[in-house]
Amino acid sequence: MNKQDVIRSIVGQLTSELELHTSAAREAFAEATDEQNRSESKYDTRGLEASYLARGQARQVAEIEESRRQFQALGLPSFAPTDSVAVGSLVELEGSGVRTFYLIGPRAGGTEVEVDGHEVLVLTPESPLGAQLMGRRAGDKLKLTLAGKQHEHRAVSVS
Repeated sequence: MNKQDVIRSIVGQLTSELELHTSAAREAFAEATDEQNRSESKYDTRGLEASYLARGQARQVAEIEESRRQFQALGLPSFAPTDSVAVGSLVELEGSGVRTFYLIGPRAGGTEVEVDGHEVLVLTPESPLGAQLMGRRAGDKLKLTLAGKQHEHRAVSVS
């Protein structure tokens, strides 16, 4: 699997999310500033609630923009077969006959993309699974705790 294709897919996914959230933020801002949402009494909180929503949407937009920026700046660090997992690693695990792919990213943990017919999940080093993978090498056997249960996996590759 080509790591450049994975990163390009992640940036594309983040761009789509950014467009969606930007539109939602504009709508929430318009709602918050609409004349009809002015308080008519001290108990009328429609305008206040709309402003909270607009502020939350704006924060989400900023978060996605920063994630996209960091992935665009990530570059393509290359890893030798003996290198350990770090930010920028594309990790292939095998467990119970199933292969899974993870990209250790600087942000946007939980983002999923499909590349070459395989799902790739973005993990951050701070996530529970990401923390368990950090420092591992290709060929290492791992006992990973997933959903509260231990599963044995083998790191097939780190690239």
